[in-house]
Amino acid sequence: MPVWIMKATPIFMLLVVVGLVLWRLPKVAMGHSQAFKKRRFLNWFPLGMMYAFLYFGRYNINEATSAIRPHLAAVDNAAFGTIFAVGAWVYGLSFLINGPLTDKLGGRTTILIATAGSAIANLLLALITWGALNGQVDKENIVAWMAALYGLNMYFQSFGAVSIVKVNAAWFHVRERGVQGGVFGILISLGIYFGYDWSKMIVSAAPASPWLAFVVPAVVLLVMCGVGFVLVKDSPKDAGHADFDVGDASGNEGGAANAVGIVPVFVAMLKNPVIMVIVAIEFCTGFLRNGVMSWYPKFARATGLDLPPDSTEFTVGNFITDNWGMLLCIFGIIGGMFAGIISDKVFQSRRGPVATVLYGGITIGAVGMFIFLDAPWVGVLLVFMALNYVGVHGMLSGTASADFGGKKNAGVAVGIIDGFVYLGTGLQSLIVGQALPLGEAAKVASNWQAWPLAMLPLAALGLFLCTRVWNAQPRSGAAAH
Repeated sequence: MPVWIMKATPIFMLLVVVGLVLWRLPKVAMGHSQAFKKRRFLNWFPLGMMYAFLYFGRYNINEATSAIRPHLAAVDNAAFGTIFAVGAWVYGLSFLINGPLTDKLGGRTTILIATAGSAIANLLLALITWGALNGQVDKENIVAWMAALYGLNMYFQSFGAVSIVKVNAAWFHVRERGVQGGVFGILISLGIYFGYDWSKMIVSAAPASPWLAFVVPAVVLLVMCGVGFVLVKDSPKDAGHADFDVGDASGNEGGAANAVGIVPVFVAMLKNPVIMVIVAIEFCTGFLRNGVMSWYPKFARATGLDLPPDSTEFTVGNFITDNWGMLLCIFGIIGGMFAGIISDKVFQSRRGPVATVLYGGITIGAVGMFIFLDAPWVGVLLVFMALNYVGVHGMLSGTASADFGGKKNAGVAVGIIDGFVYLGTGLQSLIVGQALPLGEAAKVASNWQAWPLAMLPLAALGLFLCTRVWNAQPRSGAAAH
């Protein structure tokens, strides 16, 4: 098969999926003027792209460490698991600081902090990597340096989701947020593509300079920080338009959203058994999401599914590996769309049944992985799992932020839920990273059984927990992240 067809196929697939999503999104008439809608576009689109490129500077760590390993043996799978676990836990715990900071400083300020800070952290990662490769930094300490700097990166990254919800809470009425959440889902899914496939192209183009996988995202983030500084505003009033009643929890005088600070919101969440179940489900989702996203590229490279970039041989395994980020993007969008359709059309907008169906898909995928791990098409099962976990995350995380969001404490509510997702991510990274085979043993697919085995209990637990919120009827609202 010609190389250009192999490269163009996933792009065509993405365009078709994006077109379908935009076509099916309902039109919500709120009486906004054309001038307001134009200015709002110039607010949310740069904001969405800033967050998408934050993903570029977050998930580049996967391809970067794979490219560094031939030069520095210490950067193996266990090291990657440790580095990613440190970053994930920093991200997960940062909501204690960054949620209240976002509510106090405003989403515009904190998204600028996020992009600038992540750019600096990526440049430091590039510097340390370059130094280790050229004998300027002790190679024995490279993993510790990378873990510390990736943790710094993830601290700044953790401002992203809460900043988006905070800014959009002032620009979109509650009735518009479902539609906008679908559009943002597309932009955020593009970030996965940037993080994996763009990073892979960078290290493939310059295999002797893996530090470039950190430099390029840093430059892009600095450019986007400048764009955001000029265009993004916290509210319509700041952009020269009148503010309006957005119809969310901010107007509920007795609600948790009016209690300033993290403690009242967190206490309110602790008192709500449905929200606590959702938090537990999202912990499982973080564990499973990272199990799919982070380890398949490592598995494919070790076991020979990853063919050279110029190869004209077409196999299912090669196609999935070569377009991993794009396929995660496409099926992530499909997953969010599928979840929304069955929620509205089949389950009368209840989230619990949708999450149960999707977790059933995740569990089936994990069982299939365990059985067919040595099959060249095993990547199909992981893409299927990605479709399901994105749908769950969009349904439940968005619901929780809607319940406790509103303009005042949107950052705190979203940060708490997102924090638990990344606590699960960190646990998975550490467990699997330490359990995976090394050296020649890693070349045999069956030696990777610890990978799906680690996911099976969390998939079953998540499925059980989803059944506990089958009849829950949360309020609609805020944004996906």
